Amino acid sequence: MPGADDIAFDVVTAVRPTDDACVFEVDVHPLWAVGDKPNGGYLLAMLGRAARLVADVPPGSPDGGESASWETVSASITYMAPPDLAPATVRTNVLRQGRTAAQVRAVLVQDGREKVDAVFVVSTVPPATARYDGIGPLDVAPPDACERLGTEIPGGMRVGLMDALDLRLDPVTNPFTGAAHEGARAELRGWTRFRDGREPDPLSLLLFSDAVPPATMMIGSSGWVPTLQLSTYVRGVPEPGWLGLRFTANLVAGGMVDETCVLWDSAGRVVAQSNQLARLRFPNDPG
Repeated sequence: MPGADDIAFDVVTAVRPTDDACVFEVDVHPLWAVGDKPNGGYLLAMLGRAARLVADVPPGSPDGGESASWETVSASITYMAPPDLAPATVRTNVLRQGRTAAQVRAVLVQDGREKVDAVFVVSTVPPATARYDGIGPLDVAPPDACERLGTEIPGGMRVGLMDALDLRLDPVTNPFTGAAHEGARAELRGWTRFRDGREPDPLSLLLFSDAVPPATMMIGSSGWVPTLQLSTYVRGVPEPGWLGLRFTANLVAGGMVDETCVLWDSAGRVVAQSNQLARLRFPNDPG
């Protein structure tokens, strides 16, 4: 396993300032990938870090002050082409700056080509307390009874991301150990955290909401499932400890699937949600 300092979340999502206050240099890390493609949640967190830096907290805002800061509370990202695992540039543009929120666009560029385009809302993350919650509870075995995913998956693909994460799936929803079968529900449930002990925070929720195998593996999908568009909402500051997760496929049709992820913190509160549209394939697909 690579050194923990080399693959730490805050290291691999770091953005370096340039002479232009709206432009940053980054390195797309080769280990935060699925096969040879960078993980979409990892890219989202990297762009979110840049967006957070350019959004100012106005002195007269409810959270204004010398040490005030905002977090990314929502994101909509479109993956136009997979970036290379190499240096890149992030260009930001503050679309609107208000007293309680800012909208920021962040685009990842390589070789003069825009490859990932995201729009963020940056604001105060509200307490993770709900006045109404229509989300069904998480039904999952405790972490010690779940199965940790390794970096090698059946078929030979390497998931370098698993060097940095401790992702455990409930045995009844682990497609790699025989749980997948015809007629199964396309849903994964389990727990996730950083392997190096870093606690979750609002920025890392952007990663965790997309750092899960495709739920459609439970019904036999194969290979890489590239995300076309992803929307993520940060609903609260997570408590330290494990994040519970439920990742569900909703409709598979026309070679695409939409999937929903819900994350709970260790106190049992919903702290993030995401929805994505992705392409997929099955072994018996024609051609």
